[in-house]
Amino acid sequence: MPRKKGRAAYMISAVAEQYDIHPQTLRLYEREGLLSPSRTEGNTRLYTDEDLQRLEVILSLTRDMGVNLAGVEIILGLREKMQIMQKQMQEFVDFVQHDLAHSQLNFDNAREALVVRPRRR
Repeated sequence: MPRKKGRAAYMISAVAEQYDIHPQTLRLYEREGLLSPSRTEGNTRLYTDEDLQRLEVILSLTRDMGVNLAGVEIILGLREKMQIMQKQMQEFVDFVQHDLAHSQLNFDNAREALVVRPRRR
């Protein structure tokens, strides 16, 4: 996947040094499907800020919580599903709010169109 112009990207050596991990560990995370850095035409890995955020989650889970890589994969998958569901819920709430506002407008217009007839006695 070619790198998009204008986005910051970091080489594997810089990322490994910044997070105090061996470059082989980053390669392992990529093989396991936990990270997906982009590549240059020369096949050099480039890590974006989003990749680094994901790496921080991975390191927190493995270092601080003792989660193994299989567990990390499950947790990351669940997080992604939750983000998708949150987006869908927000879209639904937005739709309902818009629909209610539109219904209220139609109701107000209909009320103004009513003609009040006096009651017969």
